[in-house]
Amino acid sequence: MGRQLAIQLAGYGCHLALSDVNESGLAETRSLAQQANRSIRISVRKLDVADREAVFAWADETAREHGKVNLIFNNAGVGLSSTVEAMKIEDFIWLMNINFWGIVHGTQAFLPHLKASGDGHVVNTSSLFGLLAAPGTSAYHAAKFAARGFTESLRQELDMMKCGVSATCVHPGGIKTAIAQNARTDENIAALGIDPRTSKEKFSKNLVTSAEQASVTILEAVKRNKRRVLVGWDAIVLDKVQRLFPAAYGVIISMLVRRTYKD
Repeated sequence: MGRQLAIQLAGYGCHLALSDVNESGLAETRSLAQQANRSIRISVRKLDVADREAVFAWADETAREHGKVNLIFNNAGVGLSSTVEAMKIEDFIWLMNINFWGIVHGTQAFLPHLKASGDGHVVNTSSLFGLLAAPGTSAYHAAKFAARGFTESLRQELDMMKCGVSATCVHPGGIKTAIAQNARTDENIAALGIDPRTSKEKFSKNLVTSAEQASVTILEAVKRNKRRVLVGWDAIVLDKVQRLFPAAYGVIISMLVRRTYKD
């Protein structure tokens, strides 16, 4: 999704500062964005968003190299399938460091530069799983619910400050990216009736929205200064289910999970 955002932004004529922990993927994203617009400047940096000092250094470097910063997309994310009872604490910490603390680091590092520009926007990626919960993904929910609360509070603060900066919280449904295939899957999910050997393949069938479609929806929401954006028809439908049945929706979700992973 981050790659498609970069390509779309390049098409709009935006200069880009790209980061990724995967250098080969980063190089490919840079090449595709440059093909979309040969006239823009693109800087790249290998970056682990869990490294607070590195994120702050990158923010300062970006401001120096490009002169100003108007947009920050905190989009890095990883997945973890595990029961609460048997989840390894090191896996929980790994996920939170990327999915939640990465957003905190990126927001705090770039916010002074966004304010200095006089016209800035923070775009933080939560998830449909930041609006409702499902079994086997408690760590992911913890991070995404936290990202939602953090960003909604940030938006309120920025509105009160009248500083020229705003924020949007993004809630994607199933987006066709590699996050499911790259997720950590613990054998303990067998206790939920989920076969860890086939779970990634079966879950991937729920990824219904292309990354390109998602990026268009996100950028349109930013242009309209929306507080929250739901990405994909599944996010829209399941958000309505959660709103209509705030106490009982878990039964519906459990049924959907059983259907997804049945033999």
